[in-house]
Amino acid sequence: MDLNIFIDGNQGTTGLDLQNRLQGGEFRIRTLPAHLRKDAAARRAALNESDIAILCLPDAAAREAVAMIENPSVRVIDASSAHRVSPGWVYGLPELDALQGERIARASRVTNPGCYPTAAIALLRPLTDAGLLPADYPLVIQAVSGYSGQGRAGAEAHEAGPDVHSLTVYGLALAHKHVPEIEAYAGLAVRPIFLPAYASYRQGIVLTIGLHQRLLPAEASGARIHECLTQRYRNAAHVHVRPMSSGAADLDPQVHNATNDMSLAVACNERTGQLVLSAVLDNLGKGAAGAALQNLRLMTGAGALALDGR
Repeated sequence: MDLNIFIDGNQGTTGLDLQNRLQGGEFRIRTLPAHLRKDAAARRAALNESDIAILCLPDAAAREAVAMIENPSVRVIDASSAHRVSPGWVYGLPELDALQGERIARASRVTNPGCYPTAAIALLRPLTDAGLLPADYPLVIQAVSGYSGQGRAGAEAHEAGPDVHSLTVYGLALAHKHVPEIEAYAGLAVRPIFLPAYASYRQGIVLTIGLHQRLLPAEASGARIHECLTQRYRNAAHVHVRPMSSGAADLDPQVHNATNDMSLAVACNERTGQLVLSAVLDNLGKGAAGAALQNLRLMTGAGALALDGR
């Protein structure tokens, strides 16, 4: 496709993975050579000469890049968290509702979702829309990611470290930057508690949300919640709802690695009146570079092409 796609921040974890996914030649990709990556004049020129700029940068650098863009025809996909709840930016989760893919396709500014919010919102938004989950439910969201979620420097430090911990829980100040994003796009009226963790495998996320049926509307059975999710994603190319089963099912956080897929599941114990919602995705796939590529295809009119799941 004869468009100038510029990746700013091509040596970070997301930027490297995105380039790997784009190797098939579907788009013409431009990056800056190593000695110019932090050169303001070179970045400004590359940004303003592009048709679509994909920002794979820390938040402050992403804001700086957007401020450099003076050409009104330049469209932006920002993979950072800098603009996820900013006015004028379209949230880059095509499965958010039936019209979100069209909004992304027309947008000049698209903000890629966070990896954890992608999972949480995919589970929660259909339920709040359907009235099966009260907007003020006291939610506790737990998630475990591979250590690549720390970014390139964090991943390299983890791999070089002599003492590798099997699990590190963080965000215990209860002020994680993804929480406003989850609250806004999941349709919540109160702030959820979010408890993330890094494990000693490289990539992949499993996110779980526990629910008590006594705090839900009477019609919100496990079967009804599962039906709601199934119907919401019945035509989604990359979101799959697993069948309900009376037997316990293990969740492997790495099952979707190197793809843009995400699977959702509902577990229910009718005797105890408890439910667990779960989502599994690749934090570098549907949680980052895969989502950016999906949005790029929508914005360039290539979204109708047969997708290979990368």
